[in-house]
Amino acid sequence: MSSNPGRLRHLLSPLRIGPLTVANRVVFSAHLTNYAEDGLPSEQHAAYYAARAAGGAGLIITEEHSTHPTDWPYEKLIHGFRRAAVPGYRRITEAVHAHGVPIIAQLNHNGGQASGMYSRLPVWAPSPVPDPLFREVPKAVDAHEIAEIVAGYGTVAGHCAEGGFDGVELQCSHSSIVRGFLSPATNHRGDGYGGSLAGRARILLEIIDAVREAIGPDRALGVRLCGDELIEGGTTIDEAVEVARMVEATGKVDYINTSIGVATSTLYMIEASMAIPAGYALFISNAIRRAVNLPVVGVGRIKDPVQAERALAEGHCDLVGVVRGQIADPDFLAKARAGETSAIRTCLSCNQECVGRMGLNRWLGCIENPRAGREAVPLPLPVPGRRPRRVLVVGGGPGGLQAAATAAERGHDVTLLERGSATGGQVAVAATVPSRAEFLDVVRNLAAECRRRGVKIRTGTEATAASLRAEAPDAVVLATGARPALPWWAGGLERVVDVRDVLEGRAAPSGEVVIVDDLGFHQATSVAELLADRGCRVTVTTSAMVVGQDLGVTLDMETFQVRAHAKGIRQRTDQVVLGAAAEPAGGVELQVLTHTTGATEQVRADWVVCATHQTPEDSLWHELKGAPFAVHRVGDCVTPRRAHAAVIEGHRVAVGL
Repeated sequence: MSSNPGRLRHLLSPLRIGPLTVANRVVFSAHLTNYAEDGLPSEQHAAYYAARAAGGAGLIITEEHSTHPTDWPYEKLIHGFRRAAVPGYRRITEAVHAHGVPIIAQLNHNGGQASGMYSRLPVWAPSPVPDPLFREVPKAVDAHEIAEIVAGYGTVAGHCAEGGFDGVELQCSHSSIVRGFLSPATNHRGDGYGGSLAGRARILLEIIDAVREAIGPDRALGVRLCGDELIEGGTTIDEAVEVARMVEATGKVDYINTSIGVATSTLYMIEASMAIPAGYALFISNAIRRAVNLPVVGVGRIKDPVQAERALAEGHCDLVGVVRGQIADPDFLAKARAGETSAIRTCLSCNQECVGRMGLNRWLGCIENPRAGREAVPLPLPVPGRRPRRVLVVGGGPGGLQAAATAAERGHDVTLLERGSATGGQVAVAATVPSRAEFLDVVRNLAAECRRRGVKIRTGTEATAASLRAEAPDAVVLATGARPALPWWAGGLERVVDVRDVLEGRAAPSGEVVIVDDLGFHQATSVAELLADRGCRVTVTTSAMVVGQDLGVTLDMETFQVRAHAKGIRQRTDQVVLGAAAEPAGGVELQVLTHTTGATEQVRADWVVCATHQTPEDSLWHELKGAPFAVHRVGDCVTPRRAHAAVIEGHRVAVGL
């Protein structure tokens, strides 16, 4: 029996959704994975969804299944219109049903928010309005093509029913031809499928009819609506509520799911980063729930059970979509049910390895969960009869903590040595800047796992080659990180410093500050905000075309630009620093080349702060060559990268011990 904490009584209560009964109110909502192989579901799909079912999710909704050959917006999309997908569907549904959890397939045609690059066919849309990302002018569909679209939804719904799904959900939200029809911003038609809201909603109602006929009365049908597109002339909450009423009036729909924003124009609000408050989109589910009697799913960066319970208790929704929270910890609900909410590996909303990987055409992973995207790859079993090994881990950053946690989980006797006064490494420092506090969760969660698994953590302990040899362990894992390395042109100038010098308190820039962004990520932009908040006049310069270019991948760019404008942060692009010289008054004069024109200029600053590549802290690695025990390296002491690489390597090394 589960210990049902009273404070989660709404979250852990069952609910009837048409012909289905869910055991709790947590939904693993639809999201892209890039796990498809040749347009078909893969074994990784089955293992991925099964892991969340085993972890207790009340309802699982798969990623979208394309309903027509004209819809191929990205390479690794499930082509639901191909009957060859049915065997893969069966593998997915059987894997999830083995845990007693219902699973629904999301159906979609992306319409004008797509490209003909893969399909080699014209992109279809209600009107020839190009998407701002793909910039491909679509073909306005005519009457017989609309009929073909509607029929395609019915065909794929039939395939899903044959494949064992408990229902289907129609994606009419962020990236969808149906959303395109519903929105006055993209539907400029003058026929019966345009004009008034009733005309714009006509295709949706026809699709509902076709899909219900295909799946019959014993499977659930849901509709996901966008409550506010956040674009000029787009759908707002009032029209979304009216559409929800139309959907309910059909008598053929069992629940309504919600979303906010438009992929691609306002994608940063769909999969919001940690810069956006939790629960930010619940106003949509609240408004729709007050207008209809159908169960309504609420979303909006809800990352822990307490937040989810509050959303339900306050009447914002009937079910809560938790995606990134269950990517980070598949046992999200099981731990909540057991009263172990503090053991949940909470999502960071960093978007680095989930959303960010999608934008780079890579399979979905997670900075915190090294098994995300690898669930289909079995872990090797411990060698029978082998005694636990004595393992020393040097370094308490994410790589070291993950190595220690995994090694202890697999039965080894683990001690972690950290020379600082606390664990956390560079992450603990990075989390001190504006809008990045939640990044600290990655090391806080790992440190908690280490404690639960019996890892002995010794802070304030400097490991040396001699001390490690004296301990005579069976294995040593080095996670010693990296140290700042100023660029060649710095010339030893006192007022040319690294971002870590600022964050760790070794330098306190003032006055006119130039930040050199060679990394294209949070290092430069975060320190720019920090120094602007301290009263500095800040300019960020980069050799790239955009300052902090990778913030676009993690959906942090838009919110950073808003804050940067408010704080007066200036930005200069296509700039290469050629040299630096000290000024008599104590400042720095930079020689800067604009590489698009070849022009050079002198730029004066009181201080220069560099976000540049670091150097591995690998002296112990070299000193321990020939040691009478196994020595492994993980993370930045191999070569400086981002936290995900350290976590993956820490896990991998520990599994192999």
